[in-house]
Amino acid sequence: MSETSLAYINGRFVPADQLAISVIDAGFVLGATVTEQLRTFGGRLFRLQAHLDRLWRSLETVGIEPGLSQNQLAELATELAAHNHRLLEPGDDLGLGIFITPGPYLGYCGQPVEVRPTVCLHTYPLAFWLWASKYRQGQALWISSVQQVDEACWPAALKCRSRMHYYLADREAAQKDPGSRAVLLDREGFITETSTANIVIYRAEQGLVSPPQERILPGISLEMLFHLAHGLGIPTGFGRLRPEDLTSADEIMITSTPFCVLPITRLQGQPVANGQPGPIYQKLLQAWSKEVGIDIVAQAERFTHRPG
Repeated sequence: MSETSLAYINGRFVPADQLAISVIDAGFVLGATVTEQLRTFGGRLFRLQAHLDRLWRSLETVGIEPGLSQNQLAELATELAAHNHRLLEPGDDLGLGIFITPGPYLGYCGQPVEVRPTVCLHTYPLAFWLWASKYRQGQALWISSVQQVDEACWPAALKCRSRMHYYLADREAAQKDPGSRAVLLDREGFITETSTANIVIYRAEQGLVSPPQERILPGISLEMLFHLAHGLGIPTGFGRLRPEDLTSADEIMITSTPFCVLPITRLQGQPVANGQPGPIYQKLLQAWSKEVGIDIVAQAERFTHRPG
């Protein structure tokens, strides 16, 4: 009998196609879900400890006690990724999602129930087809009229699934310039992030510049990008950025766990610099591939064009 892909839910491994979450879970009813998304390189989870540290900070913010230690969750994630990675084609990798909710929403329970958090880990195929061509052609961005969630609602460092603003912002961006992803501003008009990715500009006189750490999700991939930049002798820093700082940048990049780093070659329908991926981006991408022991572009292109 062949092995099957597994998932983890509330203390047990189950076949992935049998994974189910109650429709009265507060994660669905309220969007009260703390989450992390990881990926593997060569079957190994990338920066697992950094993701768990950020997850724990988010859990503390919303007051959820998961009932597991970081070490226990790390062991579960490693075991699940190793099992499911064995089922892949040689050279392929996978994504791993962790999400934790407060458990059942009491307003939908007809009688008193014991409230325990929902803890789930699952893997999924990396959607290489979404970004494989972007490494060479670049990604387009559009500055959305939809604002980033204000700090008075929840802190920027909280990684959660309450993301209607991202959906609306990306919908607007795609309508304005098909193929674009959204850039969100704060209420003062400063750049924060794109939907689901950190944004960085490069200027020859400054190096890489990210919006201030306290105003963005502390990206694991952003941290990696700056680490690689230091190794290449490229200055890095943080500072408030206006939309005009994007239009005047020598290069723009976005970073996120699935694709690592992508160049931005179009903004508001206009070319960024010469409209081609820039030399600093190329150096950083090559350094990233060397760091993880995988040709990131070749892998994405290979598993985009596979049959079926």
